[in-house]
Amino acid sequence: MRQFLSRALRKFDKLTKEQLRSLLISTSDEVTRLKTALDSINNGLMVCNKRHRLSLVNRSAERFLHLGDYENAAQVIWQVVHDKEIAAFLQTALQNGDRVEDKEFNVEKNGLVRRLSVSILPLVEERRVTGSLVLIDDVTERHERETLMRRIENLASLTTLAAGVAHEIKNPLGSISIHIQLIKKALARGLKLCLESHRGNAEFPEPRLGYDSLEKYLNVVTDEIDRLNRIVVDFLSTVRPMKLELKPGNITELLAEMLDFYHFELEAAHIKTETVFSENTLLLLYDERAMKQAFLNLLKNAKEAMEYGGILTVTTALSDDRAIISIQDSGCGIPQDHLEKVFEPYWTTKPNGSGLGLLLVFKIIREHGGDISVHSLPGIGARFDITLPLLQKERPLLIFKGGPR
Repeated sequence: MRQFLSRALRKFDKLTKEQLRSLLISTSDEVTRLKTALDSINNGLMVCNKRHRLSLVNRSAERFLHLGDYENAAQVIWQVVHDKEIAAFLQTALQNGDRVEDKEFNVEKNGLVRRLSVSILPLVEERRVTGSLVLIDDVTERHERETLMRRIENLASLTTLAAGVAHEIKNPLGSISIHIQLIKKALARGLKLCLESHRGNAEFPEPRLGYDSLEKYLNVVTDEIDRLNRIVVDFLSTVRPMKLELKPGNITELLAEMLDFYHFELEAAHIKTETVFSENTLLLLYDERAMKQAFLNLLKNAKEAMEYGGILTVTTALSDDRAIISIQDSGCGIPQDHLEKVFEPYWTTKPNGSGLGLLLVFKIIREHGGDISVHSLPGIGARFDITLPLLQKERPLLIFKGGPR
C-alpha cells in the first residue's frame, strides 16, 4: 500500500478527478483496516511523535488507562494519562529517551486493582527515530498464577521440612510445662510449712513476699511456653496433610453461624457487621471443622485491622457453578507491595503474630478445591474473596425400554 501511495503521489498532478476519488477511497479503506486490526489486539498501543504528543491510541489502551482528551494536539502523553504514577513514569522515561521494558504498575478501576506492564520503545522509520511506542499489557492473571505457584511451592517445602522439627520442639515444651507445674506445687508446700512453723513470730519475715515474686516469674515462663506451644500447633496444622471429612452443607449457614459465634468480640471492638447473603442455596462439600477455622482466622484478621472500629461486610453469591464468599473490612488496608506476601509462611505485620494464620486459610481453601485472593487499597480496607465449587448434582440416567433406538 505504501508503494502504491508513493507512486500515486508522484503522479498526483496528472491524476483525473475520478482517479483522485478512487485514491482517497482506497486510502480510507486501508486506514480503517489498520485501525480495526489495532483495535482487535489485546495489548494496548499508544504512538507519539518526537514532541511526545499522541498520534494513535487503540481501544485496549483506552480500556487499560484513564485517558483524557488525547486528540488535543497541545497535550503531551503524560498529560492525558490520569494515573499519576504511570504519568510520572512516562514523562521521565520519554524526556530522557529511555527504552523501558515491562515496568509494572497497579491500577485501580471500578473498585478492582489490575496489574499493568508498560514498555516504551523507539518508533523507527527509515533508520531515524521519529517518536515512541508505548505498549501496555494486562498481566494480572499471569501475576496471580505466578503468585499462586509460589505459594504452593512454599507450602510443599514446609510440609517436607518441618513436621519432624515441630515435634522435636513440642515434646520438650510439654516436659518443661509439666516441671513448671511441679515447681509451683513444691513452692506452695514449702510456703505452707514456713507459715505453720513461724506463725506468730514477729521477727521472721513474711515468707509470702518471696513466694509471690517466684510465682510471678513462673507465670511469665508458663505464658511463654503456652505461646510457643500455640505456634507449634498452628505450624503442625499448616504443614500436615489434611484429613477432611467432607459432608454436604449450606456454606452461607455455616458463615452466619461463625458470625454469630464471633459477634461479641466484634461488638466489643466497635465493629458493625453487614451481611449480603445470596438467596440461592450454596450447597457445598466441606469439612465443617476446617472451614470454621478458615472463617474464624479471616474474621480475627478483619477485627485486628480495624483498631478503632469500623464496618465488616460479609457477602455470599452464586457465580456459574461456584460459590463466592467475600469478607471485607474498613481498616487500614494492605500496601500493594505486601499483597503478594500475605499467604506466605511467617510473613506478618503483627507484633505477636506467627505468620501462619492466613497460610492455614489458604491451605484449607485449596484442599476444598477452591481459591482465595486479596484486594486492598491502603486507608480504605481489605477484601478477601473465596471461590468454592458447588456440590454437583448427579444427572439421572436416561433408560429406554425396548432396546436401543
